[in-house]
Amino acid sequence: MELSTDWREQRRRILEKAKRVVIKIGSAVLTTEKGLDPRVVNRLADQIAGLHDRGLEIVLVTSGAVAAGRCVLGADKAAGCMVHKQAASAVGQSRLMHSYDEAFAHYEKITAQVLLTKDDLRSRERFLNARNTMCRLLDWKVIPIVNENDTVAVQELKFGDNDALSSMVANLVGADVIINLTSADGVFDDNPLENPDALFVPCIENISDLNLQSMCRGKTGAGTGGMLSKLMAARRAASIGVPTLIVSGRQKHVLERVFDLEDLGSWIAPTQKMLSGRKFWLAYHLDPVGSIVVDDGAARALTSKGKSLLAAGIAGVEGTFGMGALVRIVRLDGGAVGVGLTNFKAVELRKIQGLSSSEIEKILGPCPHQEVVHRDNMVLDSSL
Repeated sequence: MELSTDWREQRRRILEKAKRVVIKIGSAVLTTEKGLDPRVVNRLADQIAGLHDRGLEIVLVTSGAVAAGRCVLGADKAAGCMVHKQAASAVGQSRLMHSYDEAFAHYEKITAQVLLTKDDLRSRERFLNARNTMCRLLDWKVIPIVNENDTVAVQELKFGDNDALSSMVANLVGADVIINLTSADGVFDDNPLENPDALFVPCIENISDLNLQSMCRGKTGAGTGGMLSKLMAARRAASIGVPTLIVSGRQKHVLERVFDLEDLGSWIAPTQKMLSGRKFWLAYHLDPVGSIVVDDGAARALTSKGKSLLAAGIAGVEGTFGMGALVRIVRLDGGAVGVGLTNFKAVELRKIQGLSSSEIEKILGPCPHQEVVHRDNMVLDSSL
């Protein structure tokens, strides 16, 4: 992987000027087979308190609640179905927060617990309420500690893992950088657990160009993610101009060394062409409820020419949805083109698919829109 010579300068400049930082800590860092490791919590609190004293505003996104609960309940009660894991999270979450609260109290730091579900950030009103609360806590020099509200979240309202949550939180608070602490030293071009010749990747400058699925095979045993979820989250953050550093949380004084500008971990640079806040919302806060299948000509017009989607290019419609719904746009072979807000109901699209714009009114009557999905309401797969 060829790298330009200035990514280290970019990294140095961003870390030096960073004011607001999201630090994500994975289960593989925080826990052992016996559960939550208080020594790790204390070491991380010591480092974070030191960065806080330097003037950094820090939001901590933490895993470990399920693992902490599993230790108390026994592995058999916390394994298997979602209900068991949610119950384990309810037991472990209070213990996790108690450990953090006690550790930070040694440094006279106040912490706040923030539990989120995807629905909290999907609703515009609740999104703004969450942002206002988080920003007020940061103004008060409080360290928010964020976790997914596993106990109440149903599957379709889950972020999936706390890597994804960290990118959403970065967008929520307007972070300058994400530091993702994991059990690995950083990113490799293949799974080093399976391929001993895998090469370390110090920087990814254009993460949207990579096939992340082929790079990442395997996951850690303690968490729900793995390197794929970390890179997917980094790609989301990069799309709004927020870089991510993936680095081992097991190294001594790792956070202090990162902000002392030591060359640690893998740097995922922000993309040059950033998504607007509106398009980030479409791509990551809403869930598609159906699909529009487009022919090859329409796919090229969307991806290469920046065109809107017209009825003439539609080859099929999948699902039942209303006007204004978020839908997937896919090729004939099933390959993803992107997502977008449709100006027509599914039942209407089935009537007008393949027709020219002039023919639509003959079928549906007067229509306020000629475009099925306007380019301003579309996010292409290269940005997802």
